[in-house]
Amino acid sequence: VHSDFIIFPSVWAKEFINYSKDNCEVVFNCPMKMFYENRNENTELGDKIKLVTHHWSKNPKKGFDYYKKLDEFIGETDHYEFTYIGRKPDDLEFNNSTYIPAIEAEKLKEKLPEHDIYITASVEEAGANHVLEALAAGLPVIYHKDGGSIPNYCENYGMGYSSFEELIGSLETMRSEYGNYKTKVLSYNKKMDDVIEQYIE
Repeated sequence: VHSDFIIFPSVWAKEFINYSKDNCEVVFNCPMKMFYENRNENTELGDKIKLVTHHWSKNPKKGFDYYKKLDEFIGETDHYEFTYIGRKPDDLEFNNSTYIPAIEAEKLKEKLPEHDIYITASVEEAGANHVLEALAAGLPVIYHKDGGSIPNYCENYGMGYSSFEELIGSLETMRSEYGNYKTKVLSYNKKMDDVIEQYIE
């Protein structure tokens, strides 16, 4: 390593390369202030729970196999609806879900808070911004336990899973205890300006 000092965006990123020297700091990523502007503060769920995720990358590690299974699950239940925002592999078709092609941040900040729960199937992300935008929007997060930085960022604001069956179980648990999870996520108030100050220091 030729750097004098290294900033890692998560504990996972540091551990992934087995870095043990002292010339480093872990500074978590944080969302832009704009994602707080339309925050969903509703602590009660309607009859149909609105799930959402968003990805701009087509990398397989985003978890498209999970989203396909979730789409199939949505077609078999009246309790949930699912919206996928962003880019997706050309061969991935949603039959029971809403697909919105990638949109600019100004529109995304309005669209995310229209939902109740955020789902992510990403794995091994060093500094995942999509979940931070969801937290700022006021959405509890259900995340893959192998998400890399995602458990670091979301462990206090949602639930983890390791299989699709566990994902559905987490959904049911969060559905029955939504008020508790919502209260926790509404305590999240970190902003990118704070990270900028830490980088400067």
